[in-house]
Amino acid sequence: MADFVMKYADAHGQTHTQAVQGTTEQEIRDRFNRQGFLVYSVKPKQAGLSLSGEIALPGRKKLNLEKFLIFNQQFVTLIRAGLPILKSLDLLAERLTDEKLRPYINAVREDVRKGVLLSEAFKGQGIFPKIYVTSVMAGEKSGSLVEVLERYITYQKLALSVRKKVLVSLMYPCMLVLLVIALMVFLVTSVVPSFATLYSSMSAKLPQITVYLIAIGTTARGGIAGGALGLFGLIALFMWWSRAEAAQEKIDRVKIRVPLFGDIWIKYQVAQFSRVLGTLLTGGIPLVQGLETAAESLGTPLLRKTLEKASRMVKEGQPLSLSLQATKIFPPLAVDMIEVGESTGALPAMLSSVAEFYEEDVNTKMTAALSLIEPLIMVFMGIFVAFVLIALYLPIFSLADSIQ
Repeated sequence: MADFVMKYADAHGQTHTQAVQGTTEQEIRDRFNRQGFLVYSVKPKQAGLSLSGEIALPGRKKLNLEKFLIFNQQFVTLIRAGLPILKSLDLLAERLTDEKLRPYINAVREDVRKGVLLSEAFKGQGIFPKIYVTSVMAGEKSGSLVEVLERYITYQKLALSVRKKVLVSLMYPCMLVLLVIALMVFLVTSVVPSFATLYSSMSAKLPQITVYLIAIGTTARGGIAGGALGLFGLIALFMWWSRAEAAQEKIDRVKIRVPLFGDIWIKYQVAQFSRVLGTLLTGGIPLVQGLETAAESLGTPLLRKTLEKASRMVKEGQPLSLSLQATKIFPPLAVDMIEVGESTGALPAMLSSVAEFYEEDVNTKMTAALSLIEPLIMVFMGIFVAFVLIALYLPIFSLADSIQ
């Protein structure tokens, strides 16, 4: 079924614009005409097109989650204070500090003013996370929008906190690696050629280790510009290649096989999946729909396809735990915990426990791995500097011995 935007009038003569699903435009017209509505137009829904006719700004498909989180906190506060949804959107649209978010919220406000459901209005923008749209839809159906949005805010705060911890823990090792590379380039392309000039003027017989180092240094100095351009070209080519979903899936398979970090990566994805699915199930979303939304929220093609297979098995009547076990990717402990949650009827709570357990496990293992990497980098740098110094100063010691 495809998505369409329909403009129609109800029995009271009021005009509405609504997103609907159907097989063809004529089928949608016939369906709503039988219900007593006067259909003005049915058009295929375009990506980035608002139901009110406003087009999302081009090239701005990245949503600042922290600022969007602030918007939702303010939105929940206004609704809890008794303000209608439309009035709350009016107040927030005028006071938004994020200029990138403002046009989308304005478009949502216009859609809601025309009678469109809040979840459909957010969905029509094509930029808001699917978990958020699905949560809002669940809140509308259950009449507990405030509670659902509060659960989403809690989930988003935890997800951002885990992501920040991972990034902060990676920052120092990355800076250390860059400094080591810069030091190696400086020694090889600047210091070594200077010593090569000195030894050439002295016509001294050099040890073999010094000859090799000088050859590397002079070659690297002459081709440093071409090497840098080639490196940037390879990086650009890799980034272009990695945009394809098939390439991303291959990269994911490589990530899984990387010793130590492959296990950390899988556990981080499992924690994210469990957190999203637990939030959706708590909000009243059916399991199959929650699985589909959780799969899309991960953003990794390998796990997304894996969860699509698990979703099909759940549709066929298989338990979630057996479906995830059949993927052969989910850790056995996670599958066992989910099985216990299913058997006790407390699956959402157990999924939250799985998320908390693996988030803590990822944090602990990441800290331990990085604590091992840092001294290894320092040892490597020390060995390399010692090799360069010995190779450069060995001829000087030999000359001093011959003079004596």
